[in-house]
Amino acid sequence: MPTRPTILVFDSGLGGLTVQREIAKARPDARCVYVADDAFFPYGQHSEEALIGRVVPLMGELIAAHRPDLVVIACNTASTIVLSDLRAAYGVPFVGTVPAIKPACAASLTKRVSVLGTSGTVKREYTQTLIREFGGGCIVTLVGSAHLASLAEGALSGGSGVTDADIFNEIAPCFVGDATGARTDTVVLACTHYPLLLAELTRLAPWPVTWIDPAPAIARRVVGLIGSHQPDALHGDAVLLYTSGKRHAWPETLAPFFGGQVAA
Repeated sequence: MPTRPTILVFDSGLGGLTVQREIAKARPDARCVYVADDAFFPYGQHSEEALIGRVVPLMGELIAAHRPDLVVIACNTASTIVLSDLRAAYGVPFVGTVPAIKPACAASLTKRVSVLGTSGTVKREYTQTLIREFGGGCIVTLVGSAHLASLAEGALSGGSGVTDADIFNEIAPCFVGDATGARTDTVVLACTHYPLLLAELTRLAPWPVTWIDPAPAIARRVVGLIGSHQPDALHGDAVLLYTSGKRHAWPETLAPFFGGQVAA
């Protein structure tokens, strides 16, 4: 890998910025190209066939245009559906995003874990396989949210229409108790959009829980593949692209996700 790699981070929208933020911390010298496929957002509303037909050729165009050394699919839905096709089609290394069920179940003291994802992610056989392999005796509640990703996008853009009630309605099914008094103590954020609302999720939770954000683990995987940041390396740069072709109206809001830079 080159000493100053190009990393392409891909998501259906802006949720992958939570992953981008951790990558920027780990490799501030890298050139980061963030691509939001907002023209096809949200992914959870499309069939598997439609997503494969959309993402595989689009990724080919992005690889040809930006020549990344590594691609991060910062989207649970895309990773569980398209990742194997992408790896078969292209020689560039790919890092995916999958529900962090293994660490969540290992950390739970009450053995009551909830997985909060899009309706598509929680229905995937891939998710069921993770539970079977890594559940460790936990009772796992799957919660498919129809609107939380859109609420997160709206909140990031400063939308005044996002209310506490809207957010609470999406997360309420995660909080489960039983007759023994045992209740949920760990919630997997199985969509990269959701950590954008972490402060609100924590504040609105009926009781304290541990929220599992996969982004730090993804950044560690990236470093494992391309190497660590060299202290004397120059600071990297960043590019932010939308498949719809729109330009961002508030780049200063996004600067923290790119290591303090305003993405071009």
